Amino acid sequence: MKRNLESIEYHQDTETLARFAKALSHPTRIKILKYLENQSCCFTGDLLGVIPLAQSTVSQHLKELKEAGLIQGELKPPKIKYCINQENWKIAKALFNGFFE
Repeated sequence: MKRNLESIEYHQDTETLARFAKALSHPTRIKILKYLENQSCCFTGDLLGVIPLAQSTVSQHLKELKEAGLIQGELKPPKIKYCINQENWKIAKALFNGFFE
């Protein structure tokens, strides 16, 4: 009997871990998080100095990280200030530690 994977329900922690893992699945996003981890906050332009990609590409990676909840953005017209979402960062660390133990 074939099971439909879309109909399987997962524990909330499993879904959260998968969301975080997906966001971390690109080297540029990892580099962004490592940069932000050592900063209180930054603007997209700050990242362009350390990540040699087009602004639109960096913005797309920031969007993915924000949608996953790993970073947060605060509108400071005409820019957006980004920083690590500390609460979700702690959750991600705990979930990954639990997964690898």
